[in-house]
Amino acid sequence: MVRISRLTDYAIVLLVRIGAEPNRLHRAGELSASTKLPLPTVSKLLRMLTRKGLLRSQRGVHGGYQLTKKPEELRLAQVIVLLEGPLGLTVCTHEGQAPQCRHQLLCPVQGHWQHINRAFVAALQNITLADMVTSAGGQVVETNAAGSCSGAGAGLRC
Repeated sequence: MVRISRLTDYAIVLLVRIGAEPNRLHRAGELSASTKLPLPTVSKLLRMLTRKGLLRSQRGVHGGYQLTKKPEELRLAQVIVLLEGPLGLTVCTHEGQAPQCRHQLLCPVQGHWQHINRAFVAALQNITLADMVTSAGGQVVETNAAGSCSGAGAGLRC
């Protein structure tokens, strides 16, 4: 099974939430409440996404986090590569790398895996953060004083 890590999944959830309102600053506590992700995890991911150049942070009372690019300019493949490393379904599908499998030079299915991997990567390249926001219904999650949320779209953890 091809899987991204839980942290990458949560990072994408945060990016989708921030991408639903890209022109304002988002605070860690608010993001934690609206996505139902633990605050320590959200804080860790926000720092990581900032270090990777996907978010910018502004300190202070009126500070928060904001995307560095417009949601339509940020591709899902780019996010996953920044967080997970090169995309590849098998060790022999990382183009431009030296063979990593001792059977690679004689492998009868290597060409098929490379073809499948190119299709997989192309699919991820064709999906933008804006697409993810749209598929989440573009809804903004509102939290009340008790911390419960309403109006959550697909992909948001409420």
